[in-house]
Amino acid sequence: MPKSEFGSTGPEGIVAKPGSSKEYKTGSWRVKKPVFKHDKCNDCRICVMVCPDGVIFGEDKKYWADMDFCKGCGICAEECPVKDIEMVLEVR
Repeated sequence: MPKSEFGSTGPEGIVAKPGSSKEYKTGSWRVKKPVFKHDKCNDCRICVMVCPDGVIFGEDKKYWADMDFCKGCGICAEECPVKDIEMVLEVR
């Protein structure tokens, strides 16, 4: 399989080098971003568990997303049982 600067290339496309995700900030892909309101949070950590990119961090009812890598999928807001996360339009 031919190599590129990103990893291996083949008929399936580019396969990234293992452990390289921190090198590629993907936050610019997003259209909406999560806003953690910190009003009703019950510290269940569901947002942390369901984030497909693993970019939600925090404790003691204060959570945030690493916006360098958050793609704005909205799963955290959808799954929050107390609706303490709001997806808002990203303004650039």
